[in-house]
Amino acid sequence: METAILIVVLLTSVGIFFGLILAIANKKFEVETNPLIHIVEDVLPKGQCGACGYAGCLAYAEAVVLDEDVPPNLCIPGKELVANMVAELTGKKAEEIEPRYACLKCNGCSENTTVKYNYEGIQDCICANSLLGGAKECSFGCLGLGTCVKNCPFEAIEMGENNLPIIDKDLCTGCGKCESICPKHVIKMVAQDTIVVVSCNSLDKGSIAKKACKASCLGCGICAKNCEHNAIKIENNLAIVDEKICIDKCKNPKCLIKCPTGALNYYDEEMK
Repeated sequence: METAILIVVLLTSVGIFFGLILAIANKKFEVETNPLIHIVEDVLPKGQCGACGYAGCLAYAEAVVLDEDVPPNLCIPGKELVANMVAELTGKKAEEIEPRYACLKCNGCSENTTVKYNYEGIQDCICANSLLGGAKECSFGCLGLGTCVKNCPFEAIEMGENNLPIIDKDLCTGCGKCESICPKHVIKMVAQDTIVVVSCNSLDKGSIAKKACKASCLGCGICAKNCEHNAIKIENNLAIVDEKICIDKCKNPKCLIKCPTGALNYYDEEMK
């Protein structure tokens, strides 16, 4: 009994001794934090999306306050308002930020696509993609399991009844989290004034693509031939729209009318 008590007293004493040493060391080597860092952090959206290139809002706040070469406009979700606030707090100049929004490059809903097998695994696109590239015949299309929804810091995406994500442009901040997390890369960021988007991601040849999805781009080039401003070209069997030319010059996109599968669409439904 006495031995047990002695052991407890000894361990307690050792614990107190090392605790005091750590407390003294912590006080002695304490580094004062610049209070401006937390002030800047407070004006950031707190999405922890990493769009700024730093590991969270606090890391960016530290960088923009302590490093004169870090610009104040790296917070993409915060857009111009936050950029100006950070610039004012840090005494820097905020360059203009072009707003960008998430856009789905796939129209492969359950009505348009065929499947290779019935997937009954974890409801996650990354997991499904690891099994023969997913259940859909189209190896480039949206898997429809909502990984983008789960990872959107601003709740700007929801899954539609057709098993395709629906992006709320009013809530989307353009952080790019969904773009980076999607294993099929069917989400891309586009400019605010984008007119025409290609709702397809397939690089298969026309006959193969059409067999896998009725709404696929065939790479036929009809859209490119009918574009009066040479804003469309075909690369790897897929139509590519030059965003800048389309925005600056096109007022009446004939490519949408001519596309045989409806793979080209207005970015904003209100434009129709």
